[in-house]
Amino acid sequence: MASASGSGSGSDFSVLVLGSDFATDAGAALLTTADREEWHDCLPDLSAPADASDFTDLEELQVVRVQGTDRAGRTVVRVVGKFFPAPVIEGERLKRYVFYKLRTELPEGPFCILYMHTTVQSDDNNPGMSILRTIYEDLPPEYKERLQVFYFLHPGLRSRLAIATLGRLFLSGGLYWKIKYVSRLEYLWGDIRKGEVEIPEFVTEHDKVLEHRPLTDYGIEPDPLHLGDVPAMGYSVGRYEDKWSPEDRFYSRNYM
Repeated sequence: MASASGSGSGSDFSVLVLGSDFATDAGAALLTTADREEWHDCLPDLSAPADASDFTDLEELQVVRVQGTDRAGRTVVRVVGKFFPAPVIEGERLKRYVFYKLRTELPEGPFCILYMHTTVQSDDNNPGMSILRTIYEDLPPEYKERLQVFYFLHPGLRSRLAIATLGRLFLSGGLYWKIKYVSRLEYLWGDIRKGEVEIPEFVTEHDKVLEHRPLTDYGIEPDPLHLGDVPAMGYSVGRYEDKWSPEDRFYSRNYM
């Protein structure tokens, strides 16, 4: 940082030049000596104590669970989107809950997140991309490095488009490139062994629907009347004549 001052044409002026190091936060460079002594790193301390009773409701809903490992040996943090009551949980409280789970249950080493987007409704279950970005950005660098994969199960058309168009702006580059879309459970078993992580029943049932109608998650219903489920007729109209008696066949051919 450099500064200069001068005068000209009867008016005083001063110039303050900031180096590129201050592009992220120039406020620290402008602090007085006394204020600078109180300047400190504001990264969250995940080792700080937290009262588990603050999250009793979220624990009962099982929104976030640390359970099992994937085939690469990474601890799985399971997140069920449908279980999250977005209208009644503030973003700051959700962040503290995630930090609490990581601090108290996540073992050392790399980990991954399995996010189940199955039947999530935007108004009821979606905390918003900006809140998710805040949670990730506030994680200490150690946890960002340890998070290696973000499995996104049952992504819908809207979520794919949102992440594809806005993800690079609202999500950190490090998180954006860690997202792996998984459209079906059978593809998930290639990364996480079947039975390693508990799958809610509604997720399994929805996956069965996708087996016959794979475009359902994209808002496309190929058979809205479910005509494919109607049993086939035993005989075609053209073969009804084969069941007539000889007298009926004679009558139909000569008098009808």
